[in-house]
Amino acid sequence: MPVKPSEKEEEYFARLELERRRKHEEEHRKKMAAEEKKRLKELHYMHCPKCGMGLSEIDFKGVKVDKCLSCDGIWLDAGELDQISQLEKKTLDKLFGVFKK
Repeated sequence: MPVKPSEKEEEYFARLELERRRKHEEEHRKKMAAEEKKRLKELHYMHCPKCGMGLSEIDFKGVKVDKCLSCDGIWLDAGELDQISQLEKKTLDKLFGVFKK
C-alpha cells in the first residue's frame, strides 16, 4: 500500500518549487535587462541625440568632446563641462559678466 504524503510535505515541496521558479524568473529577467541595455547602447552609442547621425570625438584642449558630423552639434559627457569651464574660467567669467547687473 503506497504511503500518501502529508499536507506539510506537499506544502514544503510546493514552496521549494515556487522558490526555484522565482529564482529562474529573476535570472531570466536580469538577463533580458542586460541584453536590452546592450542593444540600446549599440543603437545609440556615438549617435547625435538631435539628428541621429554619427558623432566624432575631437580634442578640445585635452578634453575629448563629441561633435556631430551632420548638424555640427557639440555633446559633452559627464564631467567634461567642468573640465572645460576650468580651462576657460576667465572667458566664461567675461561672458557671464555681461548678464550681471
